[in-house]
Amino acid sequence: MYIINERDNVAVATQGDKAGHKFALRDIKRGEQIIKYGYPIGRASEDIKSGEWVHTHNLKTGLGDIINYTYSPVPTPDAKGSDTFFGYERKDGRVGVRNELWIIPTVGCVCDVAREIASRTGAYAFTHPYGCSQLSDDHENTKKILADLIRHPNAGGVLVLGLGCENNRISELKKLLCGYDEERIRFLEAQSVNDEIAEGVKIIGELKEIAARDTRTEQPVSKLVIGLKCGGSDGFSGITANPLVGRFSDKLTACGGSTILTEVPEMFGAETILMNRCIDKATFDKTVGMINSFKNYYKANGQPIYENPSPGNKDGGISTLEEKSLGCTQKSGDAAVVDVLSYGERVSKSGLNLLYSPGNDLVAATALSAGGAQIVLFTTGRGTPFGAPVPTVKVSTNSLLAKKKSAWIDFDAGVLLNGADMEEVSNDFYKTVKQIANGEKLAKNELNGYREISIFKTGVTL
Repeated sequence: MYIINERDNVAVATQGDKAGHKFALRDIKRGEQIIKYGYPIGRASEDIKSGEWVHTHNLKTGLGDIINYTYSPVPTPDAKGSDTFFGYERKDGRVGVRNELWIIPTVGCVCDVAREIASRTGAYAFTHPYGCSQLSDDHENTKKILADLIRHPNAGGVLVLGLGCENNRISELKKLLCGYDEERIRFLEAQSVNDEIAEGVKIIGELKEIAARDTRTEQPVSKLVIGLKCGGSDGFSGITANPLVGRFSDKLTACGGSTILTEVPEMFGAETILMNRCIDKATFDKTVGMINSFKNYYKANGQPIYENPSPGNKDGGISTLEEKSLGCTQKSGDAAVVDVLSYGERVSKSGLNLLYSPGNDLVAATALSAGGAQIVLFTTGRGTPFGAPVPTVKVSTNSLLAKKKSAWIDFDAGVLLNGADMEEVSNDFYKTVKQIANGEKLAKNELNGYREISIFKTGVTL
């Protein structure tokens, strides 16, 4: 049994068919709070005996609805450091960890054309079903996410492929691309040429020659932006992989780099921890706005705010959203929150940033990439093969998963359950991420060729 915090009244099983699940450390009365990570994760729905299994059958969420929050700032680390990596410096000053050729369709109608051009050239096509028949925020979100990807520093050249009659016309999209590199970002409207595939292949060939001149140069790690994401979490997520990623986040931000934490619904129940680490009252107010906005989004659609966790989470030992959130937010480490980003907004302040996005793996990882992340760190206890447009580094919460799915997993944090020293493991993990940033190593999603995007949709499709 693993006891996380001395205040806890449950411990986590580390072996057997209930590995990752909770068991009572003492008798717990009906209505009493269940404590894990030192915080309440819900209330007992019946009397629980010492040593008894604690899960959804006898534990219920204690979360309410919209909450009035109070800013109670807590001390955050002020350690400073420095480090470097090797990347591709772009004209706008940002640095890529890859030098790839990307094809970004403006609309779903040309996705097959994009795939064909990619198959003939070795470029990567990021297809999606949107760009037309959308209204209001949905249409704007599509444009913002695509514009962010078009300007992403991991791309040494980009072909923007349009149709010609869509809402998201190239002429409109260009308005969001202020100051773009015209040599490396090219546009093709399929309805305007006789053979769009031949023309696309020609443009990619030209971009390939330009990108071939690029070389890696030594850069400060303050140029790194790393996305923080979890998916298929289990009862070990908040014990091994998420705290490990939190250590990485603290080390990177101490060196002037930036990290982005998203999955807003998986902050519910742990949001005050993040709020009280906000660097100032204005950032606190933005965090409150982000949390309540997402709750109101659920309510406006007639959905329960606390539907989480997923069936897979429950199978892995997570019982309530509070428990999931307290584990999820471990990825943020202990650093101060410096900014809150709207969906489709890019990082502009060094340090730990919060980003408005749902918890869905593909949507959130795309939002992190669009926010400027050159790499996404993805912790998982159940495993997943998918990849974002950028290297998506999978960190397993347990060693069984790392062995079973070695083709998916990049780093095994499960060794922490077997007595490995956190400091040593975190140093190894930091080294692994730097190797991926330097191009010395590819993430498993890159080796497998698994890359895709998904855009957040909230409204009406015409």
